[in-house]
Amino acid sequence: MNSQNESMADSKTMVQRLARGELSVKARLGYVALLLVSSAMTVGLLSLWLTEAWLPLRTHLAFGAMTLIAVSWAALAAWALTTWRVLFARDRVMAGRMSVAFTALFLAGAIAAVFCTGEAAAVAAAGTGAVMFGIALRVLAGARGRYEALSARREVLERELAS
Repeated sequence: MNSQNESMADSKTMVQRLARGELSVKARLGYVALLLVSSAMTVGLLSLWLTEAWLPLRTHLAFGAMTLIAVSWAALAAWALTTWRVLFARDRVMAGRMSVAFTALFLAGAIAAVFCTGEAAAVAAAGTGAVMFGIALRVLAGARGRYEALSARREVLERELAS
């Protein structure tokens, strides 16, 4: 009987260890790629921005916004790669929020361009921005749903392990 209790304790320990595991290889490679691409974008944007001092103020603002966006994606990737506990889709929720914020910024800029210039290119950019914003909202909703499902599943498993 004692060996059965030890076996159950070993099983619980193994399940708990698995639950605290790291990112999957696929997710890890995705975040490494995101970190590399966003870092390269940051360096490229900064090198262009710093070597073109004569640009108008609105261009400087655009370079600053794009640089902050690239740094934000790099920070998300670095956080996900260095977090030593299961993320339970929190990374997806954060990425979804960032996507919504950044596409909203793009859409606002495109709408401002439509009102300032009225050009067809600005209208096309606003339309593209509206589509991207809708997609970003859908991605965020899916990420929140995944997070809630995983959190509920985790609570069920914790209750089962505790009993």
